[in-house]
Amino acid sequence: METELPFSSRRSPVVCFHGCVASSQPLASSIGVDILKRGGNAADAAVAIAAALAVTEPFSTGPGGDAFCLFYSGETGEIRGINGSGRSPRAQTLDFMEGLGYTAGTPPSPSHALNVTVPGAPACWCDTIQLFGSHKLSMQEVMSGAAELAEVGFPVAEVTAHHWAKLVAALRDTGKELNGDLLIDGHAPKCGQVFRNPNLTKTLEELGECGKPAFYQGRVAEAIVDVINQNGGVMTLDDLSSHESEVFTPISTDYKGVRLWEPPPNSQGLAALLLLNIMENFPLKAAGHNSSDYIHVLVEAVRLAHIDALCYLGDPDHVAMPLETLLDKSYSHQRAQHISMDRTMGGVEPGLTTGCDTVYFCVIDSQGNACSFVNSIYAGFGTGLVPKGCGFSLQNRGAGFSLHRNHFNCVAGGKRPYHTIIPALVTDSATTSPKPRLLAALGVMGAFMQPQGHVQVLLNMLEFGMNPQQALDAPRVYVDYDRTTDQWSVNLEEGVRQEVAEELRKRGHKVSWPVTGHKRSQFGRGQIITVGDWWNPSVNQADCPCRVLWAGSDPRADGCAQGY
Repeated sequence: METELPFSSRRSPVVCFHGCVASSQPLASSIGVDILKRGGNAADAAVAIAAALAVTEPFSTGPGGDAFCLFYSGETGEIRGINGSGRSPRAQTLDFMEGLGYTAGTPPSPSHALNVTVPGAPACWCDTIQLFGSHKLSMQEVMSGAAELAEVGFPVAEVTAHHWAKLVAALRDTGKELNGDLLIDGHAPKCGQVFRNPNLTKTLEELGECGKPAFYQGRVAEAIVDVINQNGGVMTLDDLSSHESEVFTPISTDYKGVRLWEPPPNSQGLAALLLLNIMENFPLKAAGHNSSDYIHVLVEAVRLAHIDALCYLGDPDHVAMPLETLLDKSYSHQRAQHISMDRTMGGVEPGLTTGCDTVYFCVIDSQGNACSFVNSIYAGFGTGLVPKGCGFSLQNRGAGFSLHRNHFNCVAGGKRPYHTIIPALVTDSATTSPKPRLLAALGVMGAFMQPQGHVQVLLNMLEFGMNPQQALDAPRVYVDYDRTTDQWSVNLEEGVRQEVAEELRKRGHKVSWPVTGHKRSQFGRGQIITVGDWWNPSVNQADCPCRVLWAGSDPRADGCAQGY
């Protein structure tokens, strides 16, 4: 029996030879392709796209947020990453927060200035160019496309306009008025209306000309500190000037011949690997795509992985985490034993005894390099605080801290919070090859949807033979957890059949079905570029030297994949 209604974006996968980009905005994708044509590599193009998306989606991303990057070297096969997440102000200890009357039960409002952590994105952009870039293009040249886009302006796309207006209204409901830099005559721009941001042009041009000091010292830094302190925060110029990115080796796990690579903590990449390891213990292909059995296993596995991540994930500079134990296959097998096929689990406990506005994009170039990149200000417009004359809003990533004393993720001075944003790469898992073979760059943005989205679109290709566009088109499942009430809910996108929703309810799940229209944004917005069609079961990739790139872009956004 069919388990889902036909759903298609009416998009074919993009197929090309020499390079490919995929993002949530066509104008940003075009800027990335232009960088490749000018001799830049995947890292150069990714940073250019990041800056362009700061112009076209300022409610999701920008210099006032954080970023993570994974880079695959086509020459060596080495995979490295950059953690571009910022730290809390040094003065912002738990004692300080409690002295202000804040507790785990009564934290600051999400848009409070105390939730601003040091923006790590600009440093991440600069470090990505320095460490992974072609060095054929200067930072100024990489920034030029986005700077021009902000200066000349662009017509706002349909989905973008909807979210822009919705998030401006949400901020106003909290009593906060967004700075005019991000509005037109006090209102969110409408679809087709041309939006300009000359103050952001100035910020991007200064970053291109002077690098990190242009942001973390001088005019921009002073404006950031001023607006935070005027609204009850405690960030200092020293907090900004001392910021540094962290270069890391990603963590990974094998699944049926492929290896999924994710950023290590403080990011929630761990949750995606835990989820995939648990699901490996079940016959997913036999269950059928988006069948009641498949979704039941997915939901229960998400619950187990998510609880472990919430319990054990924090800043490794401040706490020691049992990563090796958590990623051991025997641990995931033990966790899988908690799943019964005919009913939901009761209370979910950790297995050991010890917001949602983001952009994701990816690039693969003609040299075989891949850059998987995510940039975010966390909730819509973050805190809504816009430093004077800068053209961007400041993130509220500090809302991810816990105020429970002794928790792995407890707030402390100079600490990075639990971070939801995660780019991913996929390689083969052969150990005899001289280097891992790149299979895909992929990601799905959307706060706690991200690890769920990574696993769903990957399994769509691996288990069900979908091409990248089909894998993104397919209806998704979002398992939501309300920590205040300890309640789980299962949201099923339009396209999942009614009888599946009813069967899940019989097994004890709290189900919302069907989720339609713009509410589908909760399922995230993803991008995928693959090297070859390894997901096609009729093709033996070992016998195929062809380097055709296949790409898809999520229909839940305005974007597209472009090749050349």
